[in-house]
Amino acid sequence: MSTTSGLQVLSPGVGYAIVIGIGGFFAALMLGITYLQNRYTAYSTGQSEEFNTASRSVKPGLIAAGIVSSWTWSATLLTSSTFAYSYGICGPMWYGAMGTFQILLFSLIAIKIKANAPGAHTFPEIVMARHGKIAHATYLFNGLATNMLVGACLVLGGSQVVAALSGMNVYAACFLIPLVVAAYVIAGGLRSTFIADYTHTVILFIAIFVFGFTIYATSDVVGSPSRFYDLLMEASEKMPIAKNYEGSYLTFKSVNGLVFAIDLLVAGFSTVWLDQAYWQRAIASRPETSIKAYLLGGIAWYGIPYGFATAMGLGCAALTSSPTFPTYPNPLSEAQNGAGLSSPATAIALLGKSGAALMLLLLFMAVTSSTSAELIAVSSLLTFDIYKTYINPSATSKRLVKISHYSIILYAVVLAVFCCILNAVNVNLTWLLTVLGVIVGGASIPVGMVLLWPRMSTIAAITAPWIGLAFGLTAWFVTTSKRSGAVTVATSGDATNAVAGNITSWGTGALIATLLTFLFPKKHSTTDPDSVARTNKINGIAPPSESTPTNLADAITSSSSSTKEKLSTPPSPSASTNDPTPTPLPPSLSPPQFPPMDPLLVRRGETLALTANLIFLVVAILLVPFSLFGTQYIFSRGFFTGWVVVSFLWVWCSMVICVVWPVVESRGALWGIGRGVWRDLRTGGGKGGKEGKEEGRAEV
Repeated sequence: MSTTSGLQVLSPGVGYAIVIGIGGFFAALMLGITYLQNRYTAYSTGQSEEFNTASRSVKPGLIAAGIVSSWTWSATLLTSSTFAYSYGICGPMWYGAMGTFQILLFSLIAIKIKANAPGAHTFPEIVMARHGKIAHATYLFNGLATNMLVGACLVLGGSQVVAALSGMNVYAACFLIPLVVAAYVIAGGLRSTFIADYTHTVILFIAIFVFGFTIYATSDVVGSPSRFYDLLMEASEKMPIAKNYEGSYLTFKSVNGLVFAIDLLVAGFSTVWLDQAYWQRAIASRPETSIKAYLLGGIAWYGIPYGFATAMGLGCAALTSSPTFPTYPNPLSEAQNGAGLSSPATAIALLGKSGAALMLLLLFMAVTSSTSAELIAVSSLLTFDIYKTYINPSATSKRLVKISHYSIILYAVVLAVFCCILNAVNVNLTWLLTVLGVIVGGASIPVGMVLLWPRMSTIAAITAPWIGLAFGLTAWFVTTSKRSGAVTVATSGDATNAVAGNITSWGTGALIATLLTFLFPKKHSTTDPDSVARTNKINGIAPPSESTPTNLADAITSSSSSTKEKLSTPPSPSASTNDPTPTPLPPSLSPPQFPPMDPLLVRRGETLALTANLIFLVVAILLVPFSLFGTQYIFSRGFFTGWVVVSFLWVWCSMVICVVWPVVESRGALWGIGRGVWRDLRTGGGKGGKEGKEEGRAEV
């Protein structure tokens, strides 16, 4: 059975209309918003700092919405539903818990960036400041590899579903989606992606509410949690799940579900800690509110896979026996399920063609918002870590913006080609998500240690990712060969085979980084004035006015130990004797504009982040799921009803955080822009722009 059998209920024209038409609409919208921003606020997209970091001034509500939007991949909607359909009711909670835990943990990174590296644009810049150019190249490679794999998860998964529902050519979709998104990212830079994220998120919640109310309240087939429970009990008898307790969809005792959770944990570390998109949001946030943004963003995101997959993934199992199900009387094939078609099948069973169109719109919103974050992230890596570092260190702000534009186009084209190759060899979304941690997991813990652990040595930082990769690939291929008899796309994507490589890569990277730090504690040091000045700028410390620091290791240690102290190393005797004139700094290494965060706020933020992480770990990852797993409990009707109600209420809480809060906190800026537009309309373009800038300067 093909992946499109029974599921193509829309014409190819609908697919092209959504991809090109809505994509074009958003490009025009972003051009308009960019014009308003440049005219009525203090920020201009013609400046590199604004284009790549949104001038580090974005408020927490918009940051939280951006986190939710960029972490709501097509995989969040498709794969979470796939695992609900494959492993039962544990799937949505495992998916939500493991993904949210990564966001909450990253709040610790966010606070350290503001404290110890407030002048950084990318995470490889921070690595280079502490451990030199070899380490920089290592983490730049892992960062680009992560962005390529994450981008493939987004674009390939979305393209395959668009093709399945509408018959649109999958290769055309692979090219059109990233190129359409690139158009509006080029127009507005990072701040435009936040605004696009917000717009996408509004549409996302509308679609989720439509599906939720339909399946829980208005559907003739389901219509209530009680009827939903009855249908899942029937599905457990007709289609029992292997290695689930009594084959039930309503139990957490799922061996394969637990294996999947481990895979997702490792993949989550890789896709968050090595994805420049998340570092970029931390860099763009205001220092005093970065922790709040990440904590609330994590809580809000949890509701999406938990609420959506509970309804649409389990709904696929419940509706399989309904004549409205697209493959009735057969369940989804393994290929269809692996391609993430469980939730689209549920949408068709509930609402017919309207459901398919709404699902297509929902997925397009998820894909484009996440892809926009990847595009601007990769453009920052190529601009600051390749062009500015190795090609033109003295590049002007205007030149850097042009390079960012070129980089966005380059990445969009390369990503499209990569997705076409993966589709040609029958790789699907589930395979990518399952094995992602094997490939880049070895660097995921070390990159966090670079910022969180001051003792991290340079040898450890450089070698740990490569050793983790080598061991992970070995474990993955050996396990696949021994368990499955041959290494193929299908066998290598098996969850049990992949978990061996995931854990080995992730664990080895962390272990080697720790051991080598104690065995070889030496850190990178240089006397090159430009390198030391670059480190000072990244660390948010103004270089001395009369001398140039010469010891980079001392500079980093001083910055890490106390953000209160200014970095200042005495000039070397040779430098004083031979060249008493200070070395002038090129424009790219000018004194920093972003000082370190206040140490008192740092301590408060760290305490809040650690407390939130500990509570979430104990409750959402250990206590609730393992209590249900260990007791082999099969949900009763009342317990299932309560579970469904909580999942739906959580979606409402997520909506308030992501949709209502950003508007409330930015009401002053919106009012200022509105008044500026009104003045322009009355005066024919007179002083509205100038006065709007003055009002918007303190608000945006």
